[in-house]
Formats: sequence, structure tokens, C-alpha cells
Amino acid sequence: MVATARTAPQPAAALPAGIVDASVASESSGDRLYRRLWTEDLPREHGFEPLAIEGALPAELRGTLYRNGPGQFGQHGRRYSHPFEGDGTVTAVRFEGGRALGASRITSTAGLVEERAAGQIRYGLSAPWPRRLANMLRGRQKNTANTSVVLWQDRLFALMEAGRPTELDPRDLSMRGETDLGGAVVSTFSAHPHRVEARRAFYNFGIEFGRRTRLHLYELPDVGGARHLGAVELAGPPMLHDFIATETHLVFFVSPVRVAVPRMLLQVGPFQELFQWRPELGTEVICVPIDRPDQPIRFTTESFFQWHFANAFTRGGELVIDYVRYANFDSFYSLGELARARGRAALGGGSLHRAVIDTAARTLRSAPLMTGHNADRQSEFPTIAGARRGGEHGAMYLALDDLRAVGKLEHATGRLSEHALPDTQRVTEPIFVPRPGAAREDDGWVLALCHDAPTDRAFLAVYDAGRLPDGPIARAWFDHQVPITFHGAFLPQGPART
Repeated sequence: MVATARTAPQPAAALPAGIVDASVASESSGDRLYRRLWTEDLPREHGFEPLAIEGALPAELRGTLYRNGPGQFGQHGRRYSHPFEGDGTVTAVRFEGGRALGASRITSTAGLVEERAAGQIRYGLSAPWPRRLANMLRGRQKNTANTSVVLWQDRLFALMEAGRPTELDPRDLSMRGETDLGGAVVSTFSAHPHRVEARRAFYNFGIEFGRRTRLHLYELPDVGGARHLGAVELAGPPMLHDFIATETHLVFFVSPVRVAVPRMLLQVGPFQELFQWRPELGTEVICVPIDRPDQPIRFTTESFFQWHFANAFTRGGELVIDYVRYANFDSFYSLGELARARGRAALGGGSLHRAVIDTAARTLRSAPLMTGHNADRQSEFPTIAGARRGGEHGAMYLALDDLRAVGKLEHATGRLSEHALPDTQRVTEPIFVPRPGAAREDDGWVLALCHDAPTDRAFLAVYDAGRLPDGPIARAWFDHQVPITFHGAFLPQGPART
């Protein structure tokens, strides 16, 4: 069979100053805001300082929300070739005594510090080609720490796809440094660890590229040190963004996105051309028993892609997985188009699905979770109540319609409740925070970092989770805009102060 590949869009030529691409000349202020979130740098770095409050913050809401995403999209007069190359920026909002304090800092990784001192881009596919090739030969890269955070044993780590964890001080977001977690991380450590409450641990993976491609598995228990559980050999070098965990298994959907090895070795072309969509390969499903990591269950099904999972649980001999499914890899290229001031929708093709895996029969069946008049709704960044992670859940929170609304889906009834933002605003991943002593999955608040075009400012929206359509009960406003954030975590009560 002849392999086919999705051809990445070619970089657009720079437009003269003052000239706007015709494809965006007539866009709405909301679309323009959306594009700016993926292309414009954080305008001001700062530690925790008071935020302006609109409405009334719940007195019981105490703790700190941490968010992470790319916040610097170029340096020294040169832009990065894709938003995923951006330097990580952690934004945090701390609630205490009815007040909200906000902080936002670009993470000063070793590679970024070196580039700033040199006055030039020295890493990634936006660096000059001789430098890129030298980095490849020497095994050097910049850890951008730009995708998510994990809070483990009261420590805060900023994560990226292909690097080690970067530890930050949760009190002020200052840099502590890159770590291998006591030697447990033997390759990379992905940006999407998932917690299993029943096992009182986080789980994660990392990809080791080389003559053989290995999928390394990690456990971060609540007590004791991080552990390397084992490794699974893969058939080829994939682009693997996320996975999910149940009480019994770690589950991977290895979609047919392959790293273009010759381009990677020679370091040629922009970032988006490093990956090829090869649907003829199908999607490999890998289910790794946590207690027997050397006995994975593997099979291949039809081709599809996913960025994110919501949760998964074990039901008898089946594994039930909720995730956002895409027909192909086009959303990745759409994000690259945003970086060149082209295109408007990037994450609009995802459909919320539930997959059921029969591990004995080695089969997967998957169907949309939203039906009826909501069947065409687009979903992304799904989350659940933290206490249900790895076990059966009854509700899910998500961003809808390419970040235009925040919603809650109840599984028992299929009921979708939502709050649609004005066209001049956009929302990011919603995080549920339970009320102290809460038992229900909507007894608490939903926190979502939002962006406003008219004021060019960001705000944290606080919703009553049980009354989502009523809109935010409070907003905590930054005095500036914040670039796009992907994922976050909430630390109850906040870290101890010194």
C-alpha cells in the first residue's frame, strides 16, 4: 500500500506593515480576539496582586487556580512557526478572605534564559537551520513548559509534551528548575498526567524516540517517590498528546499521526511539517494493566484523532472512556494557520464521544454522547469532578463551540446545561471546585479563565455549578489580557506562606 500524508499548509509570506490579510479583514471582534490569544505575547509579567471583583466571591472558595499555556510566541523580532513552540506562561488566581489575587509569569526555563542572554532564538524550528541541526546532533532542546500543570505532594510542575517536569514555586510562580523526579523519568514526561482517586496516585507517560520507540509509564503516588512502571514498544514514532487511566488500566489511543523522521533528523521546515496524518495505519488501542504493565492488550481500529480525554472507568470486563474525537488531524494545522493571521476556527471539529473497550474481544465501539438538537455541538477541554477521577462519573464540564460557551453534560439524562458567552468573549477549560463537604458533582463552583475583546482584559469567571446557565456569580478581572491557556489545576486552601 502506498502511504498517504496530510500536506501541511505552507508558511505565508509576511505582509507589509498596515496590510491585513483578506481572510481576516472582515472578522468579528470575537474572532479577532480568538486569533490574538494564539499569537500575542503576555503584555505584563507580575506576581500576585489584587484583582478587580465584579459580583461577590463565595466565602467558602479558598485556594489557588493555576493555568498554563504558551505566552510568548517569538523573540528578538522573529516569530515562532507554530503556537505549540511558544514559551510557557503560568497564570494563577488565589482566593482568600473574599478577595482574589492574580499572577502571570513566563516560565524562565534554562533554554529561554540562554536565548534572552544571546539575543537570538537558539532552539526549536524557528531557530536558524545550522543551529537546529547542531541541536539535533548534540541532543539539545528547549523545554518550553507550555501545556499544563500538575500539583503533586504540594509541589507545582509546569509540563510540556516532550520534556521533563519544570518545578515552580506555588507561592509566587518563580522558577525552581527542571527535574527527573528522583530519577524516575527516564525519557520525557507528557503534559497530561491523570489521577486515579481509588489508587491515590497520578499516572503519566513519556515517549522515547530512537532506533526503537518506547512508551514509558509513570506513577506519582500521594506518599513516596515517583516510580517508573515499565515501557511498551511502539510500531512507529507517533504524536501522542494524551491518554487516560482507570482503576485497573492505562489506556492509549495511538492515532495515525507519525513524526516525519527525515525532517526531524535534518531539522528542515516549520513545526507543523514534522507530523504526517497516515489514516491507512488505523488507530492502535493499547490497554496496559497497571499491576501488570508487561502484559498490554493491543489491537487496531479505524482511524481517528483525539486531543483530550475526560475520564475513564472499569465496568465489568469493559473499559469506558469519555473523550473528544476528531475525524482527522486538521485541527493541528488550523492552529498553525492562526499563527499566520489566517483562519478563524481551530478546535471546532471535536465531538464528545464515549468509547467502550471489550478487553477480552479486543474491540472498541464509540458513539457521540450528545444527541438530538445538540448532536452537532463542538466540544473540547472536558473535565470532571476531581473526586471521581478514574471511577464512574455522572457529569462532565466542557468548553463548547470553539470556546464560545461553557457547559455541563449529565450522563443519566443526557441533559446539557450551558452558559453562552457574548460573541466578544472566549472561554477556556472549566475546572470544578467542590464546596467543602460536597457529595454531588455539581455542588460547588466552576472556574474558567475568560477573555474579553472590548476591554482587552482577561477575567476568571466563577459559576455556581448547579446553576450554570445563570452565568458567573463573580468575575475577577486582570488589568491586561492573558494569552491562551490549555489546562489547569486547583489547589485547595492555597500553599503555606513564608
